[in-house]
Amino acid sequence: MLTERQRLILHAIVDDYIRSAEPIGSRSISKRGDVKFSPATIRNEMADLEELGFLEQPHTSAGRIPSTRGYRYYVDHLIKFNDVQDLNLLKMFVTDQVNQIEEVIQHAASILSSLTNYTSILLGPEMMSTTLKHFGIVPLDAASAVAIIVTNTGHVENRTISLPPNLPMDEMEKVVNILNDKLVGVPILMLQSRLYSEVREELKRHIDQSEQYVAMLNQALANQDSEGRVFLSGTTNMLTQPEFKDVDKVKTILDLLDETPTILKMFTDLPRGIQVRIGTENNHQAINDCSLITATYSIDGQSFGTIGILGPTRMEYGKVIQLLDVISKDMAVRLGRWYK
Repeated sequence: MLTERQRLILHAIVDDYIRSAEPIGSRSISKRGDVKFSPATIRNEMADLEELGFLEQPHTSAGRIPSTRGYRYYVDHLIKFNDVQDLNLLKMFVTDQVNQIEEVIQHAASILSSLTNYTSILLGPEMMSTTLKHFGIVPLDAASAVAIIVTNTGHVENRTISLPPNLPMDEMEKVVNILNDKLVGVPILMLQSRLYSEVREELKRHIDQSEQYVAMLNQALANQDSEGRVFLSGTTNMLTQPEFKDVDKVKTILDLLDETPTILKMFTDLPRGIQVRIGTENNHQAINDCSLITATYSIDGQSFGTIGILGPTRMEYGKVIQLLDVISKDMAVRLGRWYK
């Protein structure tokens, strides 16, 4: 899509903007040793890149900044991984003697936020390894019932729920069977998302007034014992970023980080490996001016947890990706020893 010259200029603009947080002009790019074009040529290419949607021009500046599309192209095609000095500090964590799973997670969150100056978010291994073993419903009267949730760890939770009116008992049994068929073995944090996808579609095919049953099941599966399993560090680091001088904008982000169920939804059904979501690619409006980079860590092919770094779209993508790659692999090794 882009010419080699456009790729080189876009790479230079993103690199310079990440470092300076100031709009980039053609003269500053022409002074770089790796760009051998005149300011006039660079200016023309910058105009073309803006027309293609890779750059934006703030109203108060003659310079340009990367757009979400520009960052995405940079991450997918242009990013270069250099030697990161902080990797040596990270290796100190790898050799450090930390004896408890919770200590490993807290230490990892702390060191990542310190090395990046962004906010780190970690989901502990229980979030991924605790799965649904059995679901049951015991009616109390015509209007209420007890939902019984049993996990693979032996934990049993009872929750009183409201029943749809005029509920046929044979349909109730069918609903419970469908839910068990679709959700047994699914991690607890993913139950609600699966309810609104696979289970909902199955109920539509076999049950009348299926949406009433979906609402009933949502009562039972909402916010399953998630407190204390999400670890945050560096939540106020947003305050040090020039993009977030607007106090209301920062407050919105900090409020989001206080909502454990919302964080869980952000981390639900992530593919394995490292994922980068930039700006409006994020599924929550509060972080539409941020980037979220995540890495899953696995044991014997099973995802056991997720690490995330939340920062401005003007993020040091190469450095963060390298750090997450190292620490996620190390956590998989450490936690694997304990679980085995």
